Amino acid sequence: MMHISNSLRNHFPLLKKCPETVVYFDNASTTLKPISVINKMNELYTEYPVNVHRGAYRFAEQATRAFEDSRLAVQRFINARSTKEIVFTRGTTDSINLIASSYGRTFLKPGDEILLTQLEHHANIVPWRMLCDRIGSVIKVIPMKRDGELDLSNIKSLITNKTRLVGLVYVSNSLGTINPVAEIIEIAHARGAKVLVDAAQAIAHFPIDVQNLDVDFLCFSGHKMFGPFGIGVLYGKEHLLEGMPPHQGGGGMIQNVNFDEVSYAPLPSKFEAGTPPIASAVGLGEATNFINEIGFKFIQERENLLLSYTLERIKKINGLILYGESKERSAVFAFNLTGVHPHDVTAYLDQKGICIRSGHHCNQPIMTFYQIPAMNRASMSFYNTLEEIDYFIETLKETRKFFS
Repeated sequence: MMHISNSLRNHFPLLKKCPETVVYFDNASTTLKPISVINKMNELYTEYPVNVHRGAYRFAEQATRAFEDSRLAVQRFINARSTKEIVFTRGTTDSINLIASSYGRTFLKPGDEILLTQLEHHANIVPWRMLCDRIGSVIKVIPMKRDGELDLSNIKSLITNKTRLVGLVYVSNSLGTINPVAEIIEIAHARGAKVLVDAAQAIAHFPIDVQNLDVDFLCFSGHKMFGPFGIGVLYGKEHLLEGMPPHQGGGGMIQNVNFDEVSYAPLPSKFEAGTPPIASAVGLGEATNFINEIGFKFIQERENLLLSYTLERIKKINGLILYGESKERSAVFAFNLTGVHPHDVTAYLDQKGICIRSGHHCNQPIMTFYQIPAMNRASMSFYNTLEEIDYFIETLKETRKFFS
């Protein structure tokens, strides 16, 4: 079996500080941050802690160069054609709201259809519901099956000549299902629809090539890929972003301003009003470097091992209900213990140093499908170990016994 060295885990201060007492299985919520990302942000705050795109002095030029180097790193990381296609946002939620506000209000009209999936995070439902309530468009839904996969049997009839946009999650944050986004994009484009992919749960686990996918819009958050909080990315095809109006006004996104007329800055500045999250953007760039150094080959092999090892053991726990067993999935495990409230499970595990999540995970349509109010979720990353899984499984058995 492949083992992970302490030297690799030591990149993460929390794991280095508390190696014996912390089992961190809440990676779908946020990944831990390596020291290289923390140091890069500290470098900016201590050596050139000034604003970008404003000053001509050397500290400002250093900060601007670091900020734009991070944009270039992200462009290369997802293989976008140009840095013009990389818009820094506050995160996935902010990116989707930008598309709904700018693209949606500009190009959608009453009666137009938006196709979502039953696996969507609330961040890819609520902005579209708000848009539909405002302009009279209609939401349709690709249903899910019991195993957590999408039911694509009627996909070609769901995407009609009225479908203007398809929004879908790449990887389900609750169930770990990896959706066939390339197939759906191809079908949608054949009908003239644009496609938005929420890649928040995919971006740290396998490589994404936006040109190869031919996706129109793609969103992700820095804090789910070993980067800082408060930073995210909206990728959009250049010609689509060019045709969209700004969603916010202020400094940094203008070319000329007077009280009669305003002209806007070129991409991507048009969508980045005000002082950006400079240190977080620099940290995000460093996070892409960190992932590249570790390598997706190692990450995927490691996480596939964790997935198969956990599935083999967790299914043997009496009274455990596992939700979602799709053929293509990531190392995310949604479950309940019969007769034990999910919050009680997480509270008990916390006393044993194990960190998991309980609740509806911003996936209430999934809870409705399974007819439950909440579930537990354990989600893993490459720095987790087989020994941690053994401890987790034994503690789950202990939890069930305690509450029985």
